[in-house]
Amino acid sequence: MKTVVRLALVDPHENTRNALKNLLVGIESVWLEAECSKYEFFSDVVMQTQPDIALISLDSDPARALALITRVSQDVPTCAVLVISSSTEGSLILQAMRNGAKEFLGLPLRIEDFLSALDRISQTNRSGRDDGQVRSSQIITVCGVSGGVGCTSLAINLACILAQHPQNSVAIIDLDFALGDADVWLDMIPEYTIQDVAENITRLDYALLKRSLTKHPCGAFLLPRPIHLDDKFKISPDNLRRVVALLKATFTHLVVDVSKSYGPLDMTIMEVSDTILLTTQLDLPCLRNVVRMLQYFDTHEGLSKKTKVVVNRMGLEDSQISLTKALETIGREVAWQVPNDYATMVEARNNGVPLVTQAPRAKITKSLEGLAGTIDGSILTSKPESEEKKGRKGLFSFLGAGKK
Repeated sequence: MKTVVRLALVDPHENTRNALKNLLVGIESVWLEAECSKYEFFSDVVMQTQPDIALISLDSDPARALALITRVSQDVPTCAVLVISSSTEGSLILQAMRNGAKEFLGLPLRIEDFLSALDRISQTNRSGRDDGQVRSSQIITVCGVSGGVGCTSLAINLACILAQHPQNSVAIIDLDFALGDADVWLDMIPEYTIQDVAENITRLDYALLKRSLTKHPCGAFLLPRPIHLDDKFKISPDNLRRVVALLKATFTHLVVDVSKSYGPLDMTIMEVSDTILLTTQLDLPCLRNVVRMLQYFDTHEGLSKKTKVVVNRMGLEDSQISLTKALETIGREVAWQVPNDYATMVEARNNGVPLVTQAPRAKITKSLEGLAGTIDGSILTSKPESEEKKGRKGLFSFLGAGKK
């Protein structure tokens, strides 16, 4: 997992503020949540955005900046204050630290000094927490070797299982812009899609992105594909990285369902992913494509070593190729096997309810919980005693009519 720090900046001097912004943009582990040009507004900005770090420049008005340090430290104690100044006066440094600053750095700011300060703040936060962990985010990309192998069902149910853990916050991204159906699996009619995010990329912030997500009762959030099949809609790999960076600063897990085209956006996501679940079935066309995909991943630095082969629908047919023969064909171990349970999966899909709610004791659900545990060893596999009430109204409620 990679830690992402959300930061808010205040500096009335435009030149130094822009220089700081340019430095921060180049740091992958930092998300600039907000910037402010006036001291008097910054406390409200911090209250609204709740960043991990408040970066305060003292040089414009040291007295007001020192008072601001005190106010931010008192109003948002979870936000660490980091101070920068061109002054090396001992009394100023001492007063800033007494007012609540965690670090004092000189200007012009050097990136190595800034990163070292972040590490020290992270270590302090780590020692002060009971669980001994810092906020981090993990990206899990689910891709398939062919259409219909169950990538979307795997991505949706894996995300919903991860979302059961109270310490997890999970977002699902549907990158199959043409035929994606993550919203169908969750019986959701989203008001916004990834297209709305892309069209507002220049003013994208946490609040806007949060409004673009739709929350499912299981706790997972969805960023769906565009509503209409429109060739005019475009999002660049760089803009997709920006969206992902903000999501990483907000969620502990991102589960991405990519398209089968393996285009620039799909490859961009896989490059920044922590885990790639290459999903297949035990038939000859699929296994042939597993070999092709693994060879392709070998030509992209870092992809092969984070790829796990997942065999879906084990036991689908007696005529399936044996697992032993499959291992000989693909030349690598299978990370996980998901049993075939067509009836249970179809019922969950038609009801728009994840397996963890629809069939918590089913063998396939237990298998997917085990897969989730290999990705995040801290998740709890125990389920709440009360299940979601049946008969909930939604896009597929008519399919349940007449059921007892």
